[in-house]
Amino acid sequence: RQLVADGRDLHELHALIAPRPFFVSGGSEDRPSRWIALNHAVTVNRLLGFYARVGMSNRPDHEPTPESNALVCAFFEHFLNDTDLTNAAGRP
Repeated sequence: RQLVADGRDLHELHALIAPRPFFVSGGSEDRPSRWIALNHAVTVNRLLGFYARVGMSNRPDHEPTPESNALVCAFFEHFLNDTDLTNAAGRP
């Protein structure tokens, strides 16, 4: 909360993470205005030649659900099982 209060939207951190894949499992407090930083991460990945490496899910409540956990697991399995880590998701 303090970072948001200080005018940060975490795009700086997301840019440093690229091109590593990451997934945000959002809850009820993660409104669309918070997704803007993820769009910046997608752009940085594209500049580096990587595609489809940022994921997000959203659910109506704050607590994770079996469905949201399954999405996180599927994302991890996709990237951790891929043998070609140079551009695991490929180009569009």
